Amino acid sequence: MKNLMMIALVMVASFTANAQIETPQPSPFARVEQKVGLTDITLEYSRPNMRGRTIFGNLVPYNKMWRTGANKNTIISFSDDVTIGGNKVKAGAYAVFTTPSKKSWEVVFYSDTENWGTPKQWDDNLVAAKVTIDAVKMPMKMETFTMLFDDLSNDSAVLGMLWDNIYIGVKINVPTAKKVNANIEKTMSGPGVGDYYSAARYLLESDGDINQAVKWIDKAIAMSEDNPKFWMLRQQSLIHAKAGNKTNAIKAAKASLAGAEKANNADYVKMNKDFLKKWGGL
Repeated sequence: MKNLMMIALVMVASFTANAQIETPQPSPFARVEQKVGLTDITLEYSRPNMRGRTIFGNLVPYNKMWRTGANKNTIISFSDDVTIGGNKVKAGAYAVFTTPSKKSWEVVFYSDTENWGTPKQWDDNLVAAKVTIDAVKMPMKMETFTMLFDDLSNDSAVLGMLWDNIYIGVKINVPTAKKVNANIEKTMSGPGVGDYYSAARYLLESDGDINQAVKWIDKAIAMSEDNPKFWMLRQQSLIHAKAGNKTNAIKAAKASLAGAEKANNADYVKMNKDFLKKWGGL
């Protein structure tokens, strides 16, 4: 009997030692991945809630550096060199620290990411970028601290921070044009239809050399022989229109319309008809 009791006690003790109760964290972890142009940006941070508390000027004091979130450092990573507030920031990972005041925030991108909170010993040599951003009051309150990427374009994005009724937006510029132009130069040594098409479309969308775009899109269509795709013809019409050649734009749009109708693609049918009306081609 004693042996049975001992075995039972050992089993209970073993279960207690190994048991782990998982409960929700008060400031949940979040990970945001965003492609900006050709650059990958990753953001990792923890998200505290207001819970009826006064945030700025109280829980987060004014004019004192804040970890920007909760728990471990908020970390942002870039796959390419970027520019923030005129500062060249190398590819890599950075902690994001902020110093809020009533009218503006100072935002710092710091090379040492291995801190829990703010660094015990600050090193100015580790500051990759420092910018001062106006604090914008929102018409509503955000219960949970939120960071996001907004105003996305080929060349930039805005890192937004929202909590309580305050919004901060930090613009990050990425080297898309430099990377695309390098890719174009490399590929043009032996380009195919898709290469000419992609290069022409990029120049159109990025307000690049439209005359060069005309040459490349026309080359792509010519290389397609007797069966150019309707979406390629659509881009050809837009490029010629931007270059000021309405006659060629209408011709390409009509060819695109015919192809779209044959493929039963209602979106391209509508887009082509809309632009043909605009250009006087219908």
